[in-house]
Amino acid sequence: MSVHSGTLSQTGSTGSKPAVKEWFFVAVLVYLLLVSVALIGSGFKAAAGDNAKELFAFAVNPVSGLVIGIVATALLQSSSTVTSIIVGLVAGGLPVGIAIPMVMGANIGTTITNTIVSLGHVREGEEFKRAFAAATIHDFFNLLCVIIFLPLEMFTGYLAKAGHMLGVFFAGGDSMSIKGFNFIKPLVKPAVHLFEGTLQGVLPQVTAGIVTIIIGIMIIVAVITMLSRLLKALMVGKAKEILRKSVGRGPLSGMFSGTFLTVLVQSSSTTTSLIVPLAGNGVFSLKQIYPFTLGANIGTCITALFAATAITGPNAVFALQIAFVHLLYNVSGVLVIYSMPLLRNLPIRAAEALAEVSTDNKLFALAYVLGVFFLIPGVLIFFSTNGGV
Repeated sequence: MSVHSGTLSQTGSTGSKPAVKEWFFVAVLVYLLLVSVALIGSGFKAAAGDNAKELFAFAVNPVSGLVIGIVATALLQSSSTVTSIIVGLVAGGLPVGIAIPMVMGANIGTTITNTIVSLGHVREGEEFKRAFAAATIHDFFNLLCVIIFLPLEMFTGYLAKAGHMLGVFFAGGDSMSIKGFNFIKPLVKPAVHLFEGTLQGVLPQVTAGIVTIIIGIMIIVAVITMLSRLLKALMVGKAKEILRKSVGRGPLSGMFSGTFLTVLVQSSSTTTSLIVPLAGNGVFSLKQIYPFTLGANIGTCITALFAATAITGPNAVFALQIAFVHLLYNVSGVLVIYSMPLLRNLPIRAAEALAEVSTDNKLFALAYVLGVFFLIPGVLIFFSTNGGV
């Protein structure tokens, strides 16, 4: 095993036999991801029928939808997983208006990974301060995005409208569509039909639908976990090289490298966690790392966009819509917040202040992680479901 790993690390980029096998496995995992998202949508339609909206009445409140996204992503440690599941649910009838706050919450929940990584520096004072600030600047930026864009979306619906326009275009709503070039749906459909036929032959329709949803979610979690690890093994050496060459060259270079590397490894948690130790060691400053994390936000959208192409039927446009909403939301955050000095500096100041306090008393770091990702979301969902929010 060690020989194989060594061969891969040395020859993975040259097209050697081990690397070819690994990339073939990547292709298989990507196919399984597409099938699993389609299964969730299909199973949800079978289980819910015309009552999909009633099943999600608990999340009609935007606050509860936001909290569901935060907690689910914090627990699964992957916004790609959660947004792919959301795409599948939307394909099955989950209203886009409910899904949008969930997607926003997923952005917040995914930042727990690099925050935990920064705790590995906890025994070194200045090193921990730099690492913890580098990790939490991502948190504060995503929190600021929600504070600005969730109320804006509730009042204007601009994300839903823009996402729908793009969804209609790509799903085949007019003569300018590229629907005819989509070869993914025909590839996925036979596997989904085979799976559905097998279950529905032995189980009642509603039960078969529920089982299909559960299996689809389990496959997504397993596939994205394996895909992220595999791509990390294949690309992480190259990623570190790109990091060192591009992050310190300016904001645009940092954003591009964050986007590009996240697309490569299919995990914003992985790319942002890679840079936290470099910040702790003083290789990059907080202001250099900041744009990189914003690029990671944009790069992680590719998974949901790709997954949405597997959806067929009348709800395909809505699956694409929520995937585009995810992208538009993250791009909007960069354009609005980073382009305005007053807003741009808020996450930096908050991260530096929290790092300063946490360096003096390490319990603040633990309290922050538990509070932001679990305690506060729990309180919010309690009050929102009891009419308090």
